[in-house]
Amino acid sequence: MEKLIRIGVDTSKSVFQLHGVNAAEEPVLRKQLRRVHFLEWFGKLEPTVIGMEACGASHHWARELEALGHKVVLLPPQYVKAYVVRGKNDKIDAEAICEAMSRPKIRNRFVAVKSAEQQAAQMLTGTRDALMRRRTQLSNAIRGYAAEFGLVVPKGLANLKPLLARILQSREVPPLAKEMFALRAAEYDHLGGQLRQVEKTLLAFHRNDEVGRRLAAVPGIGPIGATLLSVKVSDAKAFASGRNFAAWVGLTPRDHTTAGRFKTGGITRAGDEALRCTLVQGATAIIDQVLRGSPRHASPWIVELIKRKPRKLAAVALANKTARIAWKLMVSGERYDRGRAQGIAIALKEAA
Repeated sequence: MEKLIRIGVDTSKSVFQLHGVNAAEEPVLRKQLRRVHFLEWFGKLEPTVIGMEACGASHHWARELEALGHKVVLLPPQYVKAYVVRGKNDKIDAEAICEAMSRPKIRNRFVAVKSAEQQAAQMLTGTRDALMRRRTQLSNAIRGYAAEFGLVVPKGLANLKPLLARILQSREVPPLAKEMFALRAAEYDHLGGQLRQVEKTLLAFHRNDEVGRRLAAVPGIGPIGATLLSVKVSDAKAFASGRNFAAWVGLTPRDHTTAGRFKTGGITRAGDEALRCTLVQGATAIIDQVLRGSPRHASPWIVELIKRKPRKLAAVALANKTARIAWKLMVSGERYDRGRAQGIAIALKEAA
């Protein structure tokens, strides 16, 4: 076999398709491997560059291949799609991956390989989100069923326990319905216990994470947001600037420029939804505090922003700024200096 300069691998649960090229960019490898033979085959191969789509189990295979001495790059699937010539099968996909990983523009968009510890922490935050969604679904179901018997309460988890107590005492609710409500109440309590345990574990992880502790000092970033940033951003230096990082999160406006006419739309909502939502929620909390008259976060920049923009739009703009600050801290290793940040905001206002 001729010397390979790179190999594109299309992964699946049990079958892996390989496409490799030589220094002349000629295809010299088209091979299909079963899962059980995958690492064995690459273990006999000289170290080379291997590309895969950043999808399920890709980080695991990347770590295994790197342990064998190979260099592994992970590509966002949306950037590989453009190099699919025609049709859709494993061979074409592997060839598209091999082609995409060679393009200069794609090289700046490789996904950093996550460690097993980072993936475990990501699983922790994902489990918390899933439990919170299930708790919200269950509380809405209880409130909906209770309304069928004339028992209505305002929204909010704090009103659920009093509602369940009213249901048990109500004579209008049949015994069968009370039995079903009791089952839902037991499930709700169980979910609450699981959620408290997960949050306790998450806070313990946050206290032992040096990057997360530095990020949590930024206004609008709490332990949850700091943990998400720490585990989801494997290498902040992969982004050329804070603006690029904010664009990756999906907090920059869409660009509809054409024929010399400049027009921007809403945010792109690209990237990780959980991370973006957490940053926007933190920014919204700061905006609400300023609107209530709290001077803690009322910097000149935020005050002027609230005057010019609606509340939600101001929150997104503040989340964008927070993302850029977080990127700077992750790249430089510095700590957040509140006094310096306020001084820069005042200087910018005076310069304007």
